Amino acid sequence: MTPTDSPLQMQSLFEAQRAAYAREPFPDWATRRDRLRRLQRMLTDNQSAIEQAIDADFGGRPAIETQLLELFPSLDELKSVLRHGRNWMKPRRAAISKWFLPATGQVVPQPLGVVGIIVPWNYPLFLAVGPLVTAIAAGNRTLVKLSEYTPAFGELFSRLCAQHFAADEVAVVLGGPDVAAAFSALPLDHLLFTGSTTVGRKVMAAAAANLTPVTLELGGKSPAVIAPGYSLPHAVRRILVGKLINAGQTCIAPDYLLLPRAQLEPFIATARRVAKRMHPAGLADRDFCSVIDSRQYTRLTGYLQQAQKRGSRIEPLFDGRQRDDAAHRLAPQLIIDPAADLDLMRDEIFGPLLPLVPYDAIDDVIAFIAERPRPLALYWFDHDRSRSDAALRATHAGGVSVNDVLMHIAQDSMPFGGVGPSGMGHHRGRWGFNTFSKLKPVFHQSRINALGLFEPPYRPLAKKMLQIMKRY
Repeated sequence: MTPTDSPLQMQSLFEAQRAAYAREPFPDWATRRDRLRRLQRMLTDNQSAIEQAIDADFGGRPAIETQLLELFPSLDELKSVLRHGRNWMKPRRAAISKWFLPATGQVVPQPLGVVGIIVPWNYPLFLAVGPLVTAIAAGNRTLVKLSEYTPAFGELFSRLCAQHFAADEVAVVLGGPDVAAAFSALPLDHLLFTGSTTVGRKVMAAAAANLTPVTLELGGKSPAVIAPGYSLPHAVRRILVGKLINAGQTCIAPDYLLLPRAQLEPFIATARRVAKRMHPAGLADRDFCSVIDSRQYTRLTGYLQQAQKRGSRIEPLFDGRQRDDAAHRLAPQLIIDPAADLDLMRDEIFGPLLPLVPYDAIDDVIAFIAERPRPLALYWFDHDRSRSDAALRATHAGGVSVNDVLMHIAQDSMPFGGVGPSGMGHHRGRWGFNTFSKLKPVFHQSRINALGLFEPPYRPLAKKMLQIMKRY
């Protein structure tokens, strides 16, 4: 397929997958395992090509970051699902109310049919393969819409999938906003979208016309909090890793930091030392990722310009050059105590800019987070377990890492997903398998049962039995 895919071609692909599902509505584990292993070989045999394609799209992304953040978690997810998928697809026993014994119950995970996955540009491999793995394990056919902002990767991934899968098993769709809109409007059996809240609303509206179930991963402004008394050097290291990896172009990157007012200046000084140690060559360091394109780069520099005009104090973390407009490379910078109405305090930043918001009391932190849209992630650094537990009970977030950042997404034994404005639904591991399955309840009636007592005409015995049942 090519980047000029038309909605008509996409419709044809969808119909082919729907027909294939009708011919094989419940593939056995051997079939699902074969598809997963083909995906595994596809990734394993083409790691270098994947690194190069993503590097080309970003105009400079360290190969180690693609390995660490995309290839490793994709392959790890595959290994986990290959280990557990056979058990996940088995019918699960369900308890039956005592009043209906000796009947039995089951929950049967049934493939939904044709699943659609819309992939963003920031992690084009992992955010395609992660849900693809569990969709395949659940027995579905899958259409994957890749971002037009990663054309080199899109061409490569499309070609590799065509080599390893029949089009009615897994197919890749490329193209711009018109194709994405048509993709969202397909009568899919489930649609998973990862991207911005603004586009997520449009995707959900398009899917609603067909009552297509959706899983939305939307991001938002994920706060990090340093509680009083926490070790500042450790917090700085972990927060900067989460913020600078992929140049902050991560949906669960720390978006802003709340810290005790007395720690503001020590944090800035420590952050400079840590940033220089992480990237000793500053903006020229090849282990520091570029901003994906001029569109995103202009947005980020616009945030800085607005903050400067409004009198915000800005502290660079690298020495020397702070930006390279031609290569869209932007050095990390701290924005100190910015006004709440600045764009960078209202929009998801998605780049190497970190606002620092000082506080005087921990109750102020809770109120600050709680009064804003619910984020995709929350990072709480605290030596006091009871205080951190209380804070988590008082706030909402899609997921939480305590005394670290990002790590909750790496756990395939836990669900990943947003809440409210940061998304809906879950995926990863068994949670993804369940998302892409219909967990169908099946009640097996026994030949011996007492339901005949409750058929009309209602006799006194039925009324007496009902009174006994209501008591117990």
